[in-house]
Amino acid sequence: MKHLDLSLYLVLDPDLCAAFGMVETARAAVAGGAKIVQLRDKRADTARMIDTGRALRAVLSGSGARLIVNDDVEAAIAIGADGLHIGQEDIDTPTARARIGPDMILGLSVETEALAAAVDPDIVDYAGIGPVFATPTKADHKEPIGFAGLARLVRICPVASVAIGGLKAAHVGDVFAAGADGLAVVSAICGTPDPEAATRDIARNIKKVYG
Repeated sequence: MKHLDLSLYLVLDPDLCAAFGMVETARAAVAGGAKIVQLRDKRADTARMIDTGRALRAVLSGSGARLIVNDDVEAAIAIGADGLHIGQEDIDTPTARARIGPDMILGLSVETEALAAAVDPDIVDYAGIGPVFATPTKADHKEPIGFAGLARLVRICPVASVAIGGLKAAHVGDVFAAGADGLAVVSAICGTPDPEAATRDIARNIKKVYG
């Protein structure tokens, strides 16, 4: 089983990150305590994903933070990313695992109890569970599950889990109380005037929970 620190997981959004750019936002966030950075850009083609991903990999080098690519298998492989994250409507998990090999991290989005129970721990390394709240950063998201729903899915899911969907620094305690291993944030870091300080605030709250 791969060792994963999911505690503070940044999902990059090109629009929200426009003021600083995704690469600089990621650098600042990792300096502030982000452990995983996911490159998500639904409008980018594979070539652009590779260019951005290589720049991210360079800026994250030596930090210990992991780089995950959303959806694009070819880009994840070409970048030499640490992992790939896919949704339920994307490539299926056995095919994804066959493509990326045994060593790359594979994450899967999970929105219902049935999907949580169906996760195969021999293939998938972690699940992104949510959305906890409605969020404008993903227009086609499923019905929000709230913290009670998060706790139910976490209990059922056989792999490590990271909560996602409208989460901010103030939600850290509720996320960990529900049993999740971390929280994924977008607008709580991307688009803030000081991404490093915003990340540090969340990291500080996580440290309080962990003791």
